[in-house]
Parts: sequence; structure tokens; C-alpha cells
Amino acid sequence: MNRLQTSWEIAKRSWAVLKSDKTLAWFPVLSALGCLAVVAVLGGLVAVAGIDDSANGTALRPLGYVFIAFAYLGVAFVQTYFLAGLVAGADTRLHGVDSTVKGALGVANTKLHRLLPWAIVSATVTLVLNQLERQGIIGQIVATLVGMAWNLVTFLTVPILVIEDLGVGAALKRSKDLFKRTWGENVIGQGGLGLVGVLLVLPAVLLVVVGAALGTAGLVVLGGIALVWAIVVSVVLLALSGIYRTALYWYASTGEVPGDFSGMDFQAQFRPRRRGLAAGGS
Repeated sequence: MNRLQTSWEIAKRSWAVLKSDKTLAWFPVLSALGCLAVVAVLGGLVAVAGIDDSANGTALRPLGYVFIAFAYLGVAFVQTYFLAGLVAGADTRLHGVDSTVKGALGVANTKLHRLLPWAIVSATVTLVLNQLERQGIIGQIVATLVGMAWNLVTFLTVPILVIEDLGVGAALKRSKDLFKRTWGENVIGQGGLGLVGVLLVLPAVLLVVVGAALGTAGLVVLGGIALVWAIVVSVVLLALSGIYRTALYWYASTGEVPGDFSGMDFQAQFRPRRRGLAAGGS
């Protein structure tokens, strides 16, 4: 099976889980709303108390930088918290039991002492990478490469925090070890879902192009439809990613494939090939 087929198979299996438990789609929605609230509140504080426009031009006060740092932390925590809820819900569903938003968030609440330190680490890494990106083309390249590596190596960190209840340091080491075992599944899984997302968002792009050709009224109507479609696609993809993340965790840690992924031979799907022949395990 080639990589495109494998990516599509991952999406189908994750979609089957989401269809059987639609409450899992709420977690990306709640995460987005929570992030918007954090940005709105702290952005307002920056505007009110963090900007000094009394001198020539406009400058950011030290307090403004503090608010911005808290915004990074707040967004990181909200994303981590609701991802933990999604993982808890997906874990329940993959083991044959319907989940609830309340029950999954209840699990996340019991892991706050794990999730907050991880959010601090994530926010710090994001800040550092953002600063690197401002250092010219070399900085942008380095930030992109480091960011990709970080996302791959830490892909299973939240499932480990939630399911194994490890501290951040131990969870990072565990995630790195599991990545070594399943790097193919990790890379193709993340990249494959991203590719599926690109394909699914193409209709929205087409609607915008057609709307622009029809004039202002067409652009408003079709652009609005395109926006709704893009939001729905984003929510679904984030839910699918959380589901796949949880399934991959169980495969990496136990060698078993749970739930709707049980008919999928991970090792066969991700075995590298050379000149049409299988070259070994993933």
C-alpha cells in the first residue's frame, strides 16, 4: 500500500471512531473558543495597560510583554487541556465505551498537575521558535526544522500524561522512546492527515475563486459558505488527529491496535519499501 493509500486509511479509521462518538468533535470547538477568550482578554489588557503611546510613536511597556507571555501560556494550556479531554474520550471510545464531554474533561481535570507544566514547556518552545523566525531566512529555516522535529517527537506526550500519569520529564523521554519505535507511523500519520485536510479544503478555495469571479455579492455568499466549510474541516481534522494520536499511543506502547483500527496492520502499512520489495519493519 502506498503512502497516499495509507494516509487515506488512517483518515477513514479515525473517521469511523468519530462517527461512532460524535462528542469527540466538541473538544476542538471548545479549544478554539477557549483560545479566543484568552487572546481577547489578554489582548485587551495589552491594549489598555501594556502600550505606551505618550512618547514619540507607540511602544510596548514591560507589562505588555508580561501579558503577551501569559497569552502564550494561556493558549498553550487551553490547547493542552482540551487535547487531554479528546485523548481521554478517544481512549474510552477505542475500548468500546461511549464517552461524554463531561466524563472526558473530568479525566483531564485529574491531570491538571501534569498538563500545566507541559503547557509551560509548550509555550516556552513556541516563544523561542517565534523569536528564531524573526532572525532572517536562516532563523526561519531553523525554526521550521526544529518545530517539525519537536511536533514529531512530542506527538504522544499528551496521551502519556493522561493515560500513564507521568511527569513532564518522564513523559518526554517516554514519547521520544515511542517515537523511535513508530517513527514511520508518526510521520505518515501526521503528514497524511495534513494531506487529507488540504484536499478537503480545496472546495472552499474553489468557492472563493468562483465568488470573486461573480462579483461582490457572489464573494460574500460563496465566501461565507467557504468559511463555514473550512471551519468544519478544521474541527474534524483536529478530532481525527487526536483519535489517531491515541490509537498510535496504544500501538506504540503495547503492540496492539485498538477499536476501529484493529483491522489495520500498522507494521505492514508503514513498512518502508525499496524497489517494490518490503525492506523490513517500521
